[in-house]
Amino acid sequence: MPTSTEIPIATTTLASDTVSYTFSSISGSYTDLVLVCSTKAASGHSGNDVRIDLRFNSDTGTNYSDTYLRGNGTSASSGRDSNRTQIDEVSSIPPNSSSEYALFTYNIMNYSNSTTYKTVLCRGGMTGTFAGGYNNVGAQVGLWRSTSAITSITIFAQGGNSGVGFASGSTFTLYGIN
Repeated sequence: MPTSTEIPIATTTLASDTVSYTFSSISGSYTDLVLVCSTKAASGHSGNDVRIDLRFNSDTGTNYSDTYLRGNGTSASSGRDSNRTQIDEVSSIPPNSSSEYALFTYNIMNYSNSTTYKTVLCRGGMTGTFAGGYNNVGAQVGLWRSTSAITSITIFAQGGNSGVGFASGSTFTLYGIN
């Protein structure tokens, strides 16, 4: 639930399966951004092979890195990804056949500052009765090594096969922080 300092900027609910969604023309009038995603995989994907990634200002260079901690109810893992073309997932998303959605919250700090690199904190995961009760949660810190103000955010799905996407009904909401 947003607090009084979180101002809704934009929200969308996908009307059909899609590979990505972009928030564009983001105003620089806030201190931070919060992105909330509630999603599952498009039809035909198992979910365990589909992940949600972020890219800023259409930058496809190797300017992203992240450090993560993940757990599945039985074991935990941690690691670091460097020189990536996106901020990688913190967890997989459920398959389309599931009635459940994964929830991810991204806190994007100092997004309009033009003198610092951009830091992103993410928490998210899913729990479900599909795939043998597969559970998956995680937390991570991501870095975009650019001093450019963030004016667009692209959320996209990746996986082990082509045509990966988000299911119809997935929602993406962007908030500005005063």
